Amino acid sequence: MRDSIFDLSRRHFLELAGTTLAMTALPTLARERRKAPNIIFILADDLGIGDVGCYGQTRLRTPNIDRLAKEGKLFTQAYAGAPICSPSRCTLMTGLNTGHSRIRGNFALAGGIVGTKEGQSVRRANLTPQDVTVAQQLRALGYHTGLMGKWHLDGYDPNATPMDHGFDEFRGWLIQTASTQGYFPTQRYRQRELIDIPQKLGHTAAHYETDLCTDDACDFIRRNAAQASPFFLFLGYSAPHSPYISPSFGSFAGEPWSQDQKSYAAMIELMDQGIGSVLRTLKEQGADEDTVVFFASDNGARSEATPEQTAVVEFFSSSGRYRGYKRDLYEGGIHEPFIVRWPGTIKAGSTTDEPVYFPDFLPTALALAGGSASKTDGVDFSPLLHDDKAHLKPRYFYWETYEPEFRQAVRRDNWKAVRLSVGTPLELYDLKQDPSETRNIADLHPQIITELEGYLATAHVASVEYP
Repeated sequence: MRDSIFDLSRRHFLELAGTTLAMTALPTLARERRKAPNIIFILADDLGIGDVGCYGQTRLRTPNIDRLAKEGKLFTQAYAGAPICSPSRCTLMTGLNTGHSRIRGNFALAGGIVGTKEGQSVRRANLTPQDVTVAQQLRALGYHTGLMGKWHLDGYDPNATPMDHGFDEFRGWLIQTASTQGYFPTQRYRQRELIDIPQKLGHTAAHYETDLCTDDACDFIRRNAAQASPFFLFLGYSAPHSPYISPSFGSFAGEPWSQDQKSYAAMIELMDQGIGSVLRTLKEQGADEDTVVFFASDNGARSEATPEQTAVVEFFSSSGRYRGYKRDLYEGGIHEPFIVRWPGTIKAGSTTDEPVYFPDFLPTALALAGGSASKTDGVDFSPLLHDDKAHLKPRYFYWETYEPEFRQAVRRDNWKAVRLSVGTPLELYDLKQDPSETRNIADLHPQIITELEGYLATAHVASVEYP
């Protein structure tokens, strides 16, 4: 264990090393040679759009996420790829919406591999060799790639890890390995190797999943910022997914709140502090202006529909003004915080109302890297990063989900339609006039319903896992 990534003195050593390296000329030389930016995507887990200060939160504190918006561009109409984590991450990685992607639910209807979750037999889909990720395509363009934290696209297939889908480095946990899961795991992957986490650390910040992810991400940046080739870093936090556990209540210890409320707040605070560490490391390494940072959440708030969790997210207004939570195709389940920061390129403090969603990340990242996507349901929205007056062409946004049953949603322009069960009529909402989706106006717009029904009839393409 001498070389373990969990050595207690590691963080202090890396901070010292990072400060020393920042004083050298290497980052400057690397910048002069580099033609494409570094790309970092930071993804929160079950963070509601209303949980973030720059989107209206007042009780929770997210100064570093707010800083991303202050120094970059805030998207007001951004969507996840699905209302639940595995399919949402699949759309992000593959650029395909849930009508076409490999993983369309946390559990598969057929195919996949059968495994065990909480003592029950379940079937999960996983990425296969036929699925091409943004990491694979960026690596082909000369990027060094790393994933720190949550992957959630492996199912029960040992050959479906990040290392098998384009990532040069992996530090984190897998679905198939229970010892790597939770906020205080006993093991963690380093590449394909399982590393023991010293249990003498106890339930402290040094042993906490969020801090492990932050440390690994900052270490990756320090080792790669000065290289001639650019890097792609995916930082997948597990916070604030249930259970609501933190090593302390942080700055909220004195609040007259419930234990769950204080834990939830502290989880978000620790993640926000981790994002601050990432930004500080970029600055120390002279890589700030060379790096475009994306921030988002994978779906809406409330991991499970329990009274306890509902009380927490209602207390913090985690869904903001929107209807619904995680697993819902209403806005509260898929309308997400989305911020992009790129000092010197993106106008600080800017906003855009242009709708975007997770399948757009792959073509956008490839465009930033000097390439293009051959197969995607998304569009390159990089013009929005360079030009505040840029607009994207009108298009369809599509979602499907399988919990508790097959459901669909589509958006075009300001029209949003939701089908809650096979064979039932579409609900229709005008998001410009009614962003909270309080009034179903399907009966008033039969032509719009006909158009959207026509699209939905072709949007789902059957697969082995979702026939």
